[in-house]
Amino acid sequence: MLNTAIVGLGWWGKKLVEAARDVGAPIRFTRGVTLEPDSVRDFAAEHKIAIGTSLQEVLADPAIQAVFLATPHTRHRAQVEAAAAANKHIYCEKPFALSKADAQAALDACKRAGIVIAVGHHFRLMPSMRALAEVKAAGAFGTIMHAEGNYSHDWLAAYPADSWRLRAEESRAGGMTGMGIHVLDCFRDMVGPLRRISALSKARVLKLPTGDTTSALIEFENGATGTLATTMKTPFVWRFAIYGEACWAESVSETRLIVHRAGKEPETIDRPPDNHLGRNIEYFAKAAMGQGAFPIPPAGILQTAAALEAVFKSVDADGAWMAV
Repeated sequence: MLNTAIVGLGWWGKKLVEAARDVGAPIRFTRGVTLEPDSVRDFAAEHKIAIGTSLQEVLADPAIQAVFLATPHTRHRAQVEAAAAANKHIYCEKPFALSKADAQAALDACKRAGIVIAVGHHFRLMPSMRALAEVKAAGAFGTIMHAEGNYSHDWLAAYPADSWRLRAEESRAGGMTGMGIHVLDCFRDMVGPLRRISALSKARVLKLPTGDTTSALIEFENGATGTLATTMKTPFVWRFAIYGEACWAESVSETRLIVHRAGKEPETIDRPPDNHLGRNIEYFAKAAMGQGAFPIPPAGILQTAAALEAVFKSVDADGAWMAV
């Protein structure tokens, strides 16, 4: 078992602890860090987590082998660097960083320390997305021409205005840091590295300073094109589609993939549900214990962070093309 500390025990930090337990990942959360300890006493007691308010105390504990960071995005670089310096393996929630420079600095710190670094990009592990990867691996698409992705919901629409998740410095370009980044990571995973991006973000309903609706046009290094959309004020939607010269296929939910081939009726592939968040955590834990590698290498982590920054820069420049 990997003795682990969880830093940040808000809504998502609790989800990480529960997902690791439910999937049976070889992780034991023994310590937690939160600025609001009274609000998590019951949860901590249930999961046998000792609560404190100091990250440095946790990093100084020789019994702690790894840390999970479920903290505001702007703090990730400094926290990753500190954890790496303390020789702790790291699972960092997405976005790993809000700029390519910060991502590179954090990854360099992990490389120097020789520790495992993982990031919370678990949508690529959804059963429908794994089925999509199998279609690609079988060569069914031929040349990939285009990709589309839309991840939107209204779960954050009623969040308090003073929530850190809605602050301009934490959530630039509307829902990109919370939702759109999953599409960027799946683009990288399924199509390949992104070359340049043109993006717009608008405040349509929520009137947030950084907008509630974002769309982007993408050119991949291999010449394919892509489109991305995310809005923070519409009922839940997940759709990820790849268009190839020979067929096209779309993931329309966590478990359903629909494949379209010329001259044939669409084929619907339904897979059993899976705890893909827990599965991502399990991959990290096993990698930290020397049992394989985390599926996303540092270069992939860096590429997704660079693509996110390109979206931010393009939005600030009213849609101008920005290199990734």
